[in-house]
Amino acid sequence: MDIRQSIDALWRIESPQIIATLARQIGDVALAEDLASEAFVAALEQWPHEGIPPRPGAWLMSTARHKAIDRARREETGRRKAALAAADLNDLAPDASEQAFDPIPDDLLTLIFIACHPVLPTESRMALTLRLVGGLTTDEIARAFLVPSTTLGQRISRAKRTLSEARVPFEPPPADELPTRVGAVLGVIYLIFNEGYAATSGDTWVRRDLAREAMRLGRILAALLPREPEIFGLVALMELQASRFATRADTNGAPVLLEDQDRTRWDRTLITHGLAMLDRATTLGRPLGPYTLQAAIAAYHARAATFADTDWAAIVALYDALAQLAPSPVIDLNRAVALLYSDGPEAALAATDPLREDRRLARYHLLGAVRGDILLRLGRNTEAAGELERAAELAPTRHERRLLLDRMTQALAKRPSGA
Repeated sequence: MDIRQSIDALWRIESPQIIATLARQIGDVALAEDLASEAFVAALEQWPHEGIPPRPGAWLMSTARHKAIDRARREETGRRKAALAAADLNDLAPDASEQAFDPIPDDLLTLIFIACHPVLPTESRMALTLRLVGGLTTDEIARAFLVPSTTLGQRISRAKRTLSEARVPFEPPPADELPTRVGAVLGVIYLIFNEGYAATSGDTWVRRDLAREAMRLGRILAALLPREPEIFGLVALMELQASRFATRADTNGAPVLLEDQDRTRWDRTLITHGLAMLDRATTLGRPLGPYTLQAAIAAYHARAATFADTDWAAIVALYDALAQLAPSPVIDLNRAVALLYSDGPEAALAATDPLREDRRLARYHLLGAVRGDILLRLGRNTEAAGELERAAELAPTRHERRLLLDRMTQALAKRPSGA
């Protein structure tokens, strides 16, 4: 790894805490990020010649504080001067030894809640979380979501401006708001993971780097809030699903269905850790939430040596509980898939019939994909081909479209002559 890569890696590790600490002292997230970025630029200029210091986080924090003091002296007007003036300059002043960086977990936790604040649109929460907490660059986030860097940059800038104009304080949510605010944070992290697990656009079906970032964010949150079971449930869910990454696509990038995956290639380390996280979630003595229930479903898949060994009846029961807790047509569709293997295709088809009238699934390609598969098993090949063709038209990636069209062709080939 060259010096630039080392600096980039250190920045990703250190920047969230630096931004969080500065934001607490200054009360302005956007200004805190600017100061941290200036410290990063200084590192890029100095470290290649002087070497990486023994405590890079302390060096970056000290440099960012120097920048804050310099700005306080330069700024003459505006909100930023007020923020800097309100800060305790003795607090901002770097320690003479430049070793004064003392991570304060509460600051990082607050930064996570700020980045996922409900005043922001969902897309902005995702982008800002990856930027401030994940330490990703604007270009990296833009590539992950397949949007131009300028568009993504504007989205992040608007988000920071919204936080500033709404005068969102840099403080954790009150205790009575914590459950709903934690839920919003978990929702953002899981959206990021899902975009990596099954991309909603572009030609790449799986984006491991984005999923890994979501898992890292989940682990950070679990360390900061060790008594919240749903956080551990989400980490377990992500890790158990990510354990299958090596087998979810073939060498050409085409999807490989769960039934056809080589389970000997599943990541046993992730499975072991995911099961441990699930155990932690279920032993905290609190009612199980939707992420923990989904993790329990993923655990049945992870523990089964073969597809045929899967306890589908138990999975149906978990989907029943999940549907009561967090009703969703997608959950109902997944339950229908489990019914296919536990009770047979007739029961599964009956479970999908009401979903055809649900407008929320009108453009959801997996409804047609599931119904097409069920109809094939019932020998109703012409109907199956029609479902698969419609699903292909809605599929978000080229590889999924190809898979569905191939299955449609197979269905047509199986029709009796004259049908």
